[in-house]
Amino acid sequence: MDRNRPGKLRFAGAFALVCVAAFSNTAFADTAKPAVLAATCANCHGAGGVSPGSMPSIDKLDAGALSSKLKGFRAGELEATVMTRIAKGYTDAEIDALGQYFSSLSR
Repeated sequence: MDRNRPGKLRFAGAFALVCVAAFSNTAFADTAKPAVLAATCANCHGAGGVSPGSMPSIDKLDAGALSSKLKGFRAGELEATVMTRIAKGYTDAEIDALGQYFSSLSR
């Protein structure tokens, strides 16, 4: 009998759980509806991208402009206090979906 078998089984089980968790999060991010992603934006930029205060409104930006800005924040090419951190959490596909979502609201 292999004396290391229980340890190997625990390792295999833990590895499987990590793989499932990693792929589950990726799958959710790729299929998340743009409105769900946009909810984060509403905290500062207002519902529908219409800012009630000093933050810029994003509802009038076309999809390409918004995507470009978000990718610029993510890459550190545009300076901001919070947006650089927030943008790093989005994939290119999610950023493009946000651009399409907000540009569709003002049309």
